[in-house]
Amino acid sequence: MRSPADTAISELDLLSWKREVFALYRRVRELEPEVAWGEWRAGRDRLFATHPQTPLGPDALAGFDELRFFPYDPAFRVTGTVVATEPAVREIDSSTGERIRFRQFGLVQFELSGEQSLPLYWLEGYGGGLFLPFADATSGRDSYGGGRYLLDTVKGADLGEQDGRLLLDFNFAYNPSCAYDPRWTCPLPPRQSRLGIAVTAGEHTFVP
Repeated sequence: MRSPADTAISELDLLSWKREVFALYRRVRELEPEVAWGEWRAGRDRLFATHPQTPLGPDALAGFDELRFFPYDPAFRVTGTVVATEPAVREIDSSTGERIRFRQFGLVQFELSGEQSLPLYWLEGYGGGLFLPFADATSGRDSYGGGRYLLDTVKGADLGEQDGRLLLDFNFAYNPSCAYDPRWTCPLPPRQSRLGIAVTAGEHTFVP
């Protein structure tokens, strides 16, 4: 069991991690897309390599160089229309078998190799936060089998809006922490959040 002092240090480390991620996405929203993507990747690599709250386990950290991504493809940068749905509480499965409570409040509809839509979730906790996970035809092959995250505003992952529509740049899709080390508990995209197309953008499967 951790001592109170250890717990306090860990919580402050987590606060530091979130502060840096929020700042990174703030810069992302101010830069041209591909430049922003390069800075975002560099920032994530630095956090993974040096921050006390890195998702990497000790063995993976020892050999870490950089996270792997598909090449940037502007075709995977789209905007979506948010359509309200009847609010419904969803218990979403996680990587460790726990269920995490979210509220589905809408859908985001967008064009990407045809008409697509994904459910939008709101974390049912203090302050809440928008959560947009997805899986696709690359999941379990070129990308993490448990799916990826595009937006998770409670942790700073927020690409903003464009002309009143939600910005969805799948080049910024990233793996949940459990993709790097099974000690992490991560909500995973439910069946309704699976796209039938291959999203060949964003982060690859992590290979230590």
